[in-house]
Amino acid sequence: MKSVKMLLGVAGIAAALVATTASAQTSAPVRPQTTASDVARNAKNRVVPDEFKRRMVRFTTNEAPGTIIVDTNNKFLYLVEGPNRATRYGIGVGREGYGWSGVVNIGRKAEWPTWTPPAEMRAREAREGHILPVVMQGGENNPLGARAMYLYKGNRDTIFRIHGTNQPWSIGLNLSSGCIRMMNKDVTDLYSRVDVGTKVVVIGPGSKPGDTVFKDRGMDIFRTIFGG
Repeated sequence: MKSVKMLLGVAGIAAALVATTASAQTSAPVRPQTTASDVARNAKNRVVPDEFKRRMVRFTTNEAPGTIIVDTNNKFLYLVEGPNRATRYGIGVGREGYGWSGVVNIGRKAEWPTWTPPAEMRAREAREGHILPVVMQGGENNPLGARAMYLYKGNRDTIFRIHGTNQPWSIGLNLSSGCIRMMNKDVTDLYSRVDVGTKVVVIGPGSKPGDTVFKDRGMDIFRTIFGG
């Protein structure tokens, strides 16, 4: 009889443990998915690493001088200067799900551009509690920053831009909706050196190996210090 009672007691303890575990698992909080806004809040005091500062680099490519190459994986934009050299700029690129690749060209340029966020973007941000304006005039608070170069495929606006930013800490991160962000001083420099029609090669999701060959061989110390 004692052994039966002991077995029943053990079974009761086991059942209680199972019930407690199940209750804990059921009541465990579901961890919310990290949003771009969460990343932005956590990064606002971030110091941009030195590697993303503008510099001349020893660079080989099969693209002609004057071409812009955007390496979204490593967060660099290159302006091909000539044989074995390019200017490299740090950039911010599209967050997960907003990366892209392709060959486009600069269809137009604007200084202190007006920002007209697409309706889809306004709706998406509204779902996260952010109300975007239909139109925002250019200025220091404008997300497009000091300059914008509008990327076209043929005669069609892709809605992607190379532009400045009022969030310089975002350089080197995946935070945008597909546009290429640059520090205002860098986008102003690039803007002054390229024309409408400039070829832009974006290396990102969907890129085929061999489409564009390039190799960054590191800083060109002499040209970075003395120019030329």
